[in-house]
Amino acid sequence: MRIATWNVNSITARLPRLLAWLENSGTDVLCIQETKCAAEQFPADELRELGYESAVNATGRWNGVALVSRVGLEDVVKGLPGDPGYDGAEEPRAISATCDGVRVWSVYVPNGREPDHPHYAYKLQWFEALKAAVAGDAAGSRPFAVLGDYNVAPTDQDVWDISLFDGATHVTPAERAALAALREAGLDDVVPRPLKYDVPFTYWDYRQLGFPKNRGMRIDLVYGNEPFQKAVTDAYVDREERKGKGASDHAPVVVDLEV
Repeated sequence: MRIATWNVNSITARLPRLLAWLENSGTDVLCIQETKCAAEQFPADELRELGYESAVNATGRWNGVALVSRVGLEDVVKGLPGDPGYDGAEEPRAISATCDGVRVWSVYVPNGREPDHPHYAYKLQWFEALKAAVAGDAAGSRPFAVLGDYNVAPTDQDVWDISLFDGATHVTPAERAALAALREAGLDDVVPRPLKYDVPFTYWDYRQLGFPKNRGMRIDLVYGNEPFQKAVTDAYVDREERKGKGASDHAPVVVDLEV
């Protein structure tokens, strides 16, 4: 089974590239983040023509997550149980389903904005709710993984120049402690191999030639339980999909499993 995660940064803007990538990549299950569309605008018909079912948690022009699968979508759950909400409302940041015996979540963790911003506190609360929600599956016997845009770089090596991130989100001790808490719950980081350079960055800013200069970050992560980890045969970042006109600022992370 081939499972991937990709922050597409607007599925409407990225649809031709998404369809072409699915057709050529051999992906069975794709976790999508930042659909930036209402659920009724999601291109389920176009995906169905390629053989993919869709499950969507999206409400409008911001956020939004989805799962598309050609190996089944069972027991779909939209949203994060215990979601703390922001400004009095839950945001569409999580969706889960079982795909041919593998339980997967697609998550778009809050950005946090700045460490003294209310959104940062919301981000940490959201992580706490995520840990509580996945604890049972993480400790279970079936393959289970939480894939998506975590908006956290696990180590200093996962950003292109840590000296430029002083006082910024994505690298703070509290955010990294949230990742450690997931590991304590029974999940671990499936680190992909880079197809170029030493570090498998997954995100490069559109500005200041971020991608050509490889000024990237590894923030799109796959956290799997022990049965999932044992089933992994390969993992890589498809940085080719970050190239060219109309690309997302994130590249797909692809994981192959023998299950």
